[in-house]
Amino acid sequence: MVVKIAVLVSGRGSNLQAIIDSIERGYIKNAEINVVISNKADAYALERARSHGVNAVFLDPSEYDKAGYDREILNVLKRDNTDLLLLAGYFRLLGNEIIEAYRNKILNIHPSLLPAFKGLHAQKQAFEYGVKVAGCTVHFVDEGLDSGPIIIQSCVPVLQGDTEETLTDRILEKEHIIYPEAVRLFVEGKLKIEGTNVVFLN
Repeated sequence: MVVKIAVLVSGRGSNLQAIIDSIERGYIKNAEINVVISNKADAYALERARSHGVNAVFLDPSEYDKAGYDREILNVLKRDNTDLLLLAGYFRLLGNEIIEAYRNKILNIHPSLLPAFKGLHAQKQAFEYGVKVAGCTVHFVDEGLDSGPIIIQSCVPVLQGDTEETLTDRILEKEHIIYPEAVRLFVEGKLKIEGTNVVFLN
């Protein structure tokens, strides 16, 4: 069975690209991205999707209230028989209706070692706090803010002379490694949630 993936984006889509590349190279098998949805008309991620023959959809948030916008996303997901929903730089909180419809089937990448530095500008938060180790996390999405069960994390040392920008770039390199890995594990059925923990099977 081929796992059908939808991706929600708001920006340039570098993590989207990493996942597309992993599928095309055969690292992630038996999966395909059917649709990419953005809340930003000018998101470069939409161009990335189109260049790989993936359906790219812009949904304008100004045309809906929050509940109506989420229902419209759900309509697209159901139309494409989505099995797995990925958030890749999507800067809106999902409503409970989507989360319930895809319970334990939504993944997100976050640029910090959760549960530290949740929310926006996590790299800036970490840098200003003065941590010696930063990083990134792939986790399941639940109703909380960056609070779902953690799948994979990768550490990035904060170096002498780092800026917020250089730290962000190095974290992003790790994101491009661990997000495809988490997707592969999900597609292969190797992830099991036990309470707040994710167990790797086999």
